[in-house]
Amino acid sequence: MVKKVAVVMGSDSDLDTMRPCISRLKAFGIPAEVRIISAHRTPAAAEQLAAHAAENGFGVIIAAAGKAAHLAGVLAAYTTLPVIGVPIKTSMMGGLDSLLSMVQMPKGIPVACVAVDGADNAAILAAQMLALSDEALSAKLAQFKADMAAEVAKKDEKIRMEEF
Repeated sequence: MVKKVAVVMGSDSDLDTMRPCISRLKAFGIPAEVRIISAHRTPAAAEQLAAHAAENGFGVIIAAAGKAAHLAGVLAAYTTLPVIGVPIKTSMMGGLDSLLSMVQMPKGIPVACVAVDGADNAAILAAQMLALSDEALSAKLAQFKADMAAEVAKKDEKIRMEEF
């Protein structure tokens, strides 16, 4: 059975950005539990989720946050599961502030980080992590990559037929 993925957001304003992540996980057949937990406003809830994630059937945690984006790091401090950070684009610095908050983790508390607003890639990376011990999921990922390659080949063929 595929382990679950926790998709945690620091605010409900992050939900639209994270919908592609949730959809991609579903497409791979990975159960996701979606939560809103703030590293700053509800730190006890963040600790509780992360500290008990493995025993509750989770295999990966995806954490999305903007501005002082500490959520992924706080979750990573309380678990040995992989944590993937999704920096959310902000109005002040376009997401650079969020990105830097996630990628500058101290030694011993790693957080994998995808691009600003890279929710879809977070889901794919989580699937790749879970697929290390799940052959069926590994096959789904291989098919996903083959489908992407076929789509690019089709577009290449189309553009090669145009006259410039």
